[in-house]
Amino acid sequence: MSTSNITSTHPAAFLLVGIPGLEHLHIWISIPFCFAYTLALLGNCTLLFIIQTDAALHEPMYLFLAMLAVIDLVLSCTTLPKMLAIFWFRDQEISFYACLVQMFFLHSFSIMESAVLLAMAFDRYVAICKPLHYTTVLTGPLITKIGMAAVARAVTLMTPLPFLLRRFHYCRGPVIAHCYCEHMAVVRLACGDTRFNNIYGIAVAMFIVVLDLLFVILSYIFILRAVLQLASQEARYKAFGTCVSHIGAILSTYTPVVISSVMHRVARRAAPHVHILLAIFYLLFPPMVNPIIYGVKTKQIRDHVLSLFQRKDV
Repeated sequence: MSTSNITSTHPAAFLLVGIPGLEHLHIWISIPFCFAYTLALLGNCTLLFIIQTDAALHEPMYLFLAMLAVIDLVLSCTTLPKMLAIFWFRDQEISFYACLVQMFFLHSFSIMESAVLLAMAFDRYVAICKPLHYTTVLTGPLITKIGMAAVARAVTLMTPLPFLLRRFHYCRGPVIAHCYCEHMAVVRLACGDTRFNNIYGIAVAMFIVVLDLLFVILSYIFILRAVLQLASQEARYKAFGTCVSHIGAILSTYTPVVISSVMHRVARRAAPHVHILLAIFYLLFPPMVNPIIYGVKTKQIRDHVLSLFQRKDV
């Protein structure tokens, strides 16, 4: 065995297959993906522009929404350009380190998204249950600390993954049966004992989803109790109406996760492309629909968008 074979622990590059079994449909599949990507870019950039330019929107709820928009933009731009390059130009090669970077950003920002949704639940809890203390509790410094904590948690949990993957020999070839560098898709190519990677990946996912969802649900239990104690029905509708957009964002983010998790356990024998399409749906759906949800249900943003179109008409 040559010296180069002994010292080389990983391939110089991986090959991303795309959607296994549906290669002949890549061009057609790329059309809705490109449309969703364009909507995500336009919607989230518009949200950020509106929040930045309108001083009336420099409130905690909208600052958290701006964080969510940035995260959705990063998630979209981390995976979709390469995915479309695979579909359109068959540009399947991705360097080993670029693959690790993509994986790190993908999983880190998914964790950040969950943290921001939790922060938005806390925002709604304070606004409805402690309205007199809203401005004194959710101050600018606290919002900054929440944002930094979301980043720190994600980076801390995901930093070990690239280093864990670097230590493996990849004897099962360089071909990744996926559209992007997902952690477990890379681990399947590795030789040796990968149990720690498997356990760590599952533990982090369960920790984030279960813990964050638990606190979100607890927040809404307190919110619902406070809303039901309001005297008039109109006041109840108005109070709970401020939560509708956030509930929509939670459903758009966590529903694909739950569906994908159930499918992995119930339909293990399903074709690989079924699971990959679900994974892509999880990446595409929230960045595409979150701006629509907040644009339609939030009066201040809706009015600002309408005013932009009215100026163009004039």
